[in-house]
Amino acid sequence: MPDIVALLQCLRPHVNTTTIRQWSRVITAILAMSGRVTMRGISRWTEKGGSYRTLQRFFQTVIPWTSILWAFFYHYLFHQNEAYLLAGDEVVVTKSGKKTYGADRFFSSLYGRTLPGLSFFALSLVSIERRHSFPISIEQVIKSSEEKVAVDSKKKAKKSKKQVKKNKGGRPKGSKNKNKFNVVLTLELKRIKGMIEELIKRIGKFVPLTYLVLDGHFGNNNASVMSRQLNLHLISKLRHDSALYLPYQNPDPNKISRRKYGSKINYNNNIPEEYLKTSTTKEDIQTSIYQLRLLHKEFAQPLNVVIPG
Repeated sequence: MPDIVALLQCLRPHVNTTTIRQWSRVITAILAMSGRVTMRGISRWTEKGGSYRTLQRFFQTVIPWTSILWAFFYHYLFHQNEAYLLAGDEVVVTKSGKKTYGADRFFSSLYGRTLPGLSFFALSLVSIERRHSFPISIEQVIKSSEEKVAVDSKKKAKKSKKQVKKNKGGRPKGSKNKNKFNVVLTLELKRIKGMIEELIKRIGKFVPLTYLVLDGHFGNNNASVMSRQLNLHLISKLRHDSALYLPYQNPDPNKISRRKYGSKINYNNNIPEEYLKTSTTKEDIQTSIYQLRLLHKEFAQPLNVVIPG
């Protein structure tokens, strides 16, 4: 208990003494209790001064979480000589009922389906040397009516696309090239971009950021363009069957060609050996890692791709 209170002293510029005292009791109870964490359960595990009414007042207090997470990280966890990645991910917590603020239906990757609950998007600083992740900004995801309409229209478009018979291959007559950097960000990407911009304003002077790590849901051109707008490089995952092409190399260097795409990558047996970086064998299983610069027809710029084989 005294150690916890001592750790919270760095937060005094952001919250008052009463909140810190209540906070120390809540932390002690959560560390001691087992099972699902509820306000009633926390009140039963707290010492004197941690009544249910006190907990209600604490959870109604407006707390600047981004400032607090950064202050705690800067005082106790930050190493100036280390390199950090900025990673983002969405977390879904199951929750029944309709009165909880922000309760809706969200897709949970753990369950593999859409569930009723709450969703939070978290940004973390990942230390490359220590291989540890430190949460630095968390916001609750609130679906707006526009976002719900956009999701429904996207689902309907997918269904109608399956039902329509495919036309003959080739480029439609009269179509023109489009600048793939000129994209319309979805409401989800706008929300994430706003979070990252606020975070960079706060910590940019102390932690220089170069890379943004997101899961396979953001392995698309829109997320890549959003990252470049923030002066960050996106690290994500493409589909396992993504159509990737080698840049075209004219066999005659003296001949000018407008051709852009070379041969398509065959993940099974067509990756040139010159791009092999490492190869290890463990229990009669050989794992080869390839790294090469490839093109994707939906992306605005070349991709630095790592392929395990």
